[in-house]
Amino acid sequence: MMIPAIIVFIPLYAAYFRKVPVYESFVEGAKEGFPTAVQIIPHLVGMMVAVSIFRETGAMQFYLQLFQPVLSLFHFPEEAFPLALLRPISGAGSLAFVESIFRAHGPDSYLGRLVSTMQGSTDTTLYVLTVYFGAVGIRRSLYAVKVGLLADLAGFLASWLIVTLVFGG
Repeated sequence: MMIPAIIVFIPLYAAYFRKVPVYESFVEGAKEGFPTAVQIIPHLVGMMVAVSIFRETGAMQFYLQLFQPVLSLFHFPEEAFPLALLRPISGAGSLAFVESIFRAHGPDSYLGRLVSTMQGSTDTTLYVLTVYFGAVGIRRSLYAVKVGLLADLAGFLASWLIVTLVFGG
């Protein structure tokens, strides 16, 4: 209830008290946003192609098999591991994966709670860096990629630890 009130209040305040032409300001801002959207299209296309290649070439299956002994050693559920691979790359792909876990195991199951927490505790790091760095023209992003992926790893591990401690595994 508070957010819609704020959304209505701000333009009214700007129009009546600050005498700002609200509609004209909105249209001018939208015009400035269009070149930015066009500028990031090549970066988005590149990211979508990379995601498709990752899935279609079997790279995901390769990494699942590669990490399977480590996952078994720490009793990490193998069903949740593809989310760790998909989440930094694609928000929609990872959300579809979470939905498939919900269908198979239920949202209130241990796996449902784990993937929900993992989804909420991490970000689409590579997508965000592609869009935002592409929009402002930053080309040297190696440190940002490292820090972002390290933060994702910390989010996945903390999610697993906390969900396992609270809900059991």
